[in-house]
Amino acid sequence: MTHFRISEAAALIGVSDDTVRRWVSDGALDAGADDAGRQTVTGASLARRALELAPAPDATDPVRRSARNRFTGIVTAVQREGLVAQVELQCGPNRVVSLMTAEALDDLAIEVGSRATGIVKATTVIIEAERR
Repeated sequence: MTHFRISEAAALIGVSDDTVRRWVSDGALDAGADDAGRQTVTGASLARRALELAPAPDATDPVRRSARNRFTGIVTAVQREGLVAQVELQCGPNRVVSLMTAEALDDLAIEVGSRATGIVKATTVIIEAERR
């Protein structure tokens, strides 16, 4: 079974170390200790908690989408060159870059500092994991 130190668990789901410690003390996460005696949480309980915290789809949204991967963040860079534009979003710890037409950039009125959501639909998603 996979275990994470408190700081690793906090970084994975974007909360503070203190929040993870509070969840452990409240029984929301299963805890243990590593070989060095440092407190850890199980990967399975952290995964369950991450799903509990994930926002539910907005049932009042009149638009239904086939894409489920949505990254909401702040626009950190916009580059326009001729007919093409590049927009960079910082979505928590994730950087999302989108290429679009300059016309789409104008229609969306995107500028540095804007709030925006990148919606990703891909036929290929590559997963990396550490070797054990």
